This record gives sequence, C-alpha cells and structure tokens, in this order.
Amino acid sequence: MNKGRQCGASGSPAARGTARSQARRAELIATGRKLFADTSYDALSMDDIARQAGVAKGLIYYYFTNKRGYYLAIIEDAVAELVERAGATHDLPPVERVRRTVDGYLRYAQHHQAAYRAIVTGGVGFDAEVMALRDTVRARLLGTLARGAWGRTDIPPLARTALTGWLSSVEGVTLDWIAEQEVPRETVVTLLVRGLADTLRLIEEFEPACPAPPRPPA
Repeated sequence: MNKGRQCGASGSPAARGTARSQARRAELIATGRKLFADTSYDALSMDDIARQAGVAKGLIYYYFTNKRGYYLAIIEDAVAELVERAGATHDLPPVERVRRTVDGYLRYAQHHQAAYRAIVTGGVGFDAEVMALRDTVRARLLGTLARGAWGRTDIPPLARTALTGWLSSVEGVTLDWIAEQEVPRETVVTLLVRGLADTLRLIEEFEPACPAPPRPPA
C-alpha cells in the first residue's frame, strides 16, 4: 500500500477537500463581515446573505447551521484578528510594545467598526456567547498587559481589577472615537498609553510586588 495516501496525507483527496472546505468557509466569513458592517443583523435574511455571497443558501446552513451560527463565526473571526493584531509586539521594548498594542487595537476598531462594536457591546441584544467572546478578548489583552508590565500573568486581584478598569475605559474611548473620529488616532493612542501608565503607578501604591515600569526618557 502506498503509505503517502494513508491517514489524510497532504496530497490525498480528503486533505484537499478539507483545505477547500476551510477556504470556502473563510470566504463566507469574509463576505459576512462586509455584509454585517453595512446592514443590521435583523435586516439580513439568509436569502440575502446567500445572494450576496453568490452561493446556495444550503451551503451556509451546511457550514454554520443557521444565521446566528454564521454571525457567531464572524464575531469569533473578528475576535481572533483583534487579539492577534494587539498582541503581535513580543520583540519590542516594553514602552514601545504597549504603544503598538494600543495602536493596533485602535486601527482594528477603525477599520472594522461593526465587528468591534459587536465584540465590546455584546452583539445582537444581550448574547451570552458574544459576551463570552468579549471576555476572551479582555482576558487575552490583560495577559498581554501583565506580561509587558511585570513579566507574568499571575497578578494580584487588585492589579487585575485596575487593569480591567483601564480596558473598560479603552473600550468607551474607542467607541466614541470611531463614531466621531474628530481626534487623530496618534493622539488617542497617547491618551490611552498615559492613562495606562497612571494605572500602573496606582497599582504599585497598593501592590509593591507589581512595580510600575520606569518612565520613558523625556
């Protein structure tokens, strides 16, 4: 027996079918992100989605079960991209890492406004699954911040609470900024980074084991 054809090897029909399925699913998610960016969830029917995607409606049911499943898959994809973009700063010095993280976060929100609003506000009404995805984003970003500040993620409850408060302010500032965009992004980045520095110094007052990073040179 040709062992290269066993167990779904990369050249096998099964593997090629899986790759094609993944590509088709990704295409449908990309289409959905564009559709939901311009039209509300309730205003889009499965017929509308299939027509805009240029596919049979049954194909969407095949990959996502129903419209809600499709919407959740789109939000999950948006969450993954946001976390990846915000966390892709591992090789930078701490101060620059924080600035790049905040800038990446704002850039994502600016260019994917509908997805960002769904992530931080809970999506369609109060959707427990979308809220869980939001909590995932917060937890991943908290881990990124804690590693950058103290080199670890096992931080005291007070530090976690203070950082969560700062993240909540970031969400509020970002929602206001993408709605109005009256302030340059670079200025908003500076505002948020300085707010984080103040938060870290406040944490140090209560938790000396979590010292604030030194101030950057003037």
